[in-house]
Amino acid sequence: MKNFYKQPFFRALLLSLVLVVSFFISTLLATALDKTITIDEYFSICTIPLVVGATLICLFVLVSRLYATSFRYASVNEIIKVFVISALILVALIVIHFLPFNQALVNGIGLDWCALVFTSFFIISLFVIFAYRFFLSVRHQFTHRSASEKTRILIVGAGEGGSMILREIMSSDKINLEPVGFVDDDPAKIGTYILGVKVLGKCEDIKEIAESTKASQIFIAMPSANAQAIKRVTSYCIDTKCEVKTLPGLYQLMDGAISVSRLRNVDVNDLLGRDPVKTNLSEVMGYIEDQVVLVTGGGGSIGSELCRQIAEHNPKQLIILDIYENNAYDIEQELKRKLPNLNLVTLIASIRDSVKMDDVFKKYRPDIVFHAAAHKHVPLMETSPNEAVKNNILGTYKVVKCAEKYEVKKFVQISTDKAVNPTNIMGATKRVCEMIIQAFSRKSKTCFVAVRFGNVLGSNGSVIPLFKKQIEEGGPVTVTHKDIIRYFMTIPEAVSLVLQAGAQANGGEIFVLDMGEQVRIYDLAVNLIKLSGYEPHKDIEIKITGLRPGEKLYEERLMAEEGLTKTANDRISIGKPLEIDDQKLFETLDKLYDEAYSESEQMKDLVKELVPTYKIDRR
Repeated sequence: MKNFYKQPFFRALLLSLVLVVSFFISTLLATALDKTITIDEYFSICTIPLVVGATLICLFVLVSRLYATSFRYASVNEIIKVFVISALILVALIVIHFLPFNQALVNGIGLDWCALVFTSFFIISLFVIFAYRFFLSVRHQFTHRSASEKTRILIVGAGEGGSMILREIMSSDKINLEPVGFVDDDPAKIGTYILGVKVLGKCEDIKEIAESTKASQIFIAMPSANAQAIKRVTSYCIDTKCEVKTLPGLYQLMDGAISVSRLRNVDVNDLLGRDPVKTNLSEVMGYIEDQVVLVTGGGGSIGSELCRQIAEHNPKQLIILDIYENNAYDIEQELKRKLPNLNLVTLIASIRDSVKMDDVFKKYRPDIVFHAAAHKHVPLMETSPNEAVKNNILGTYKVVKCAEKYEVKKFVQISTDKAVNPTNIMGATKRVCEMIIQAFSRKSKTCFVAVRFGNVLGSNGSVIPLFKKQIEEGGPVTVTHKDIIRYFMTIPEAVSLVLQAGAQANGGEIFVLDMGEQVRIYDLAVNLIKLSGYEPHKDIEIKITGLRPGEKLYEERLMAEEGLTKTANDRISIGKPLEIDDQKLFETLDKLYDEAYSESEQMKDLVKELVPTYKIDRR
C-alpha cells in the first residue's frame, strides 16, 4: 500500500512498540538502581507487570489518539499525555505490589521500584518523542541555506501562536526563513528565549529592533488579539521598511492550524481599528429558513456574499440571478462544493427584461428578494447616464412590480450612502430606487425596505484592490484628492447587517448602517504601500489625479430631514420616511423610460426633477 507508514494503524502500532520498549528499558533500569531484586528474579517476578504495563500503553495510545500527533510540533499537550500514561502504569504497579502473589515472594516488587519505573519511563518516553524534533532542529541548522540567503523575520507575539510559527520554521528545511527575535509587550517575557530565539523588547520598539536585527519581514502572531491591538501593532510596523504578515485570527489557534502557510499580508482591514460587526443570527435564521430566496445581481461582490450567508441559513431554495455569466458561475460552483444538498438555481437574465422577470417570479414564486443588481461605478455612469437609468431605476421598477404582483413577503433593496444629496447620476438613481421602494410599501402587501451603506472593502472596483494592483505593478498609486474620506465596511459585515435589517423590516424603512469613522483615502494608500515593504514617494509614487466627475470629498449617511431611529442592533438605524408624491413619481418613471431608450441628452436634468437634492456636476 502506498505510504503505508502514514496510515493510522501503522503509526499506532509503531508508537505502541516504541513505548513498550521504553517501558521494558525503564523496568530494567529500575531493577539496576533499586538492587532489591536480581536480574534473574526480575524475569520471574516482572512478567505480570510487563504484560499489564504493555497493555495499558497500547490501549492509551489508541484511546488518546497519541499516534495522530505530528511530533515535529509536539508540545505541552504531548507531555501531559505521556504523564497520564506513566501515572496509569504507576497505579497498576502499586496495585500489583499489594497482590498476594507479590507478598509471597522473598524479594517482591517494592514501592521504591514502582516509583523508579514511573520516573524512568516518563523521562525515556519524553526523550523518544522529542528526539524527533531535536533531530529536525539539528538538521535544519546543518542542511539549511546559510543565514545570508535566508529572509530575516521578526515575530510579534511570544505566545502560543508565535511559538508554533517558530517551531515550524525550525523543523523544516523547506522554509527559507531566519527568525531573528521576538517582540512582546509582556515584561516577564522580555529577555527570555524560545527555542533559542530571544524576546528582544516591546511592540513600541519594533522599528528599532527591526533595524538592529536587519529584519526584512515581520510576522504578527497574535491570533487572540482584538482589532484595536492589531491596529496598534500594525501602526508600529508601518514605520519599518519590512513586509508585514499576520495570522488571520483566534480560530486558527483553536483548531491547531497555525502555520507559516496561514500567514497573510497585512492590509487596511487591520488598520480600521474596530472589531467585526456582530449579527443576531437567530433573527436571520428565523425569516430565511425554509423560504425561496431570490438574489438579483447574485454574482457581484455584495450579491455573492448574500448568497453565501443565505445558503448557510437553510433556505427552501436559493435563486441566483445575474446578467454576467462568469460571476454567476463562480458563486454557483462554490456553493455546490460547500453545500451539495442546497437547492440552488442559477439564472442568467437582465432585470431590464420585463417578460423575463415576470417569468422568473411566476415560475419560482420567491418569498424573499434581495435586489443587489445595479450599475455602481460613479465615473462610468457619469458618461453613460441613460444606462444608469435603464438599469438602476427602470430595472428596479420592473423587479418591484413583479414582487408586488406575485406577493413576495419581503423585498430588500441594496442602496448606498451616495444616494444622500447625490452629486453623481449613480447616487441619484439609487435615491430614486429608494423612493420607488417607499412608494410601493404604502400600497402593497409586500414588505419593501432599503438598506443604505457606504464603501465595501474588497468589492469589485473598490479602491483597495486597485491600490494593491498598482503597488504590484510598481506604482504610481492614484488618489483623486488628498483630503477625500470614506466610510468602510467589510463585505461579510455589510451583508450580515443587510440580512438582519431585513429581519427587522416592517415596510417602508430605509435602514442606515453605522460604518464607524470615515477614513482618509490618502492615508490608506500610504499605509498599504508601507505594509507591502515599500516607502511612499521613494519606492512607490502617490499621484493626486483630481476629483472625478460626480465625486464628493465625503459621503453622508442621511439627509438632514430624515433623522435616525435606533434599532436593537446599535449598528443599524432607521431613517424617517420622507413625503413623496407617488403619482408624480410614477408619471416621471414613464417619462424616464421613453427618454432613456431614446438616448436623451438631458437625462441628468430629468432625474433631478425627481431628486431635488441632486447637484449635477457639469464638468
